[in-house]
Amino acid sequence: MKELVGQVSQEEKEVIKSLFERKNGLIELAKILIPENELLYEKLVKDMGETSMRFQDWWDEMSNKYGWKSKVGYAWEIDFESCEVFLRKDN
Repeated sequence: MKELVGQVSQEEKEVIKSLFERKNGLIELAKILIPENELLYEKLVKDMGETSMRFQDWWDEMSNKYGWKSKVGYAWEIDFESCEVFLRKDN
């Protein structure tokens, strides 16, 4: 079950969508990366850390801006079609 807690602008949605896609791409790359390639591995780790921080910063900024409800054990998610933000039980 999820509860509607707010909405963001199209521009704000595009920022988180880009970060979401980048984060998922990095996760997929990590699955096939050979650990012996230290240079590429270090770049991947650095990029994943930076992307994850930017991803979390976006959620923090938007939740402060819009005053979204939050609960322990729940997470926000965005519907990329409608720009609506929901609170759902975290898995």
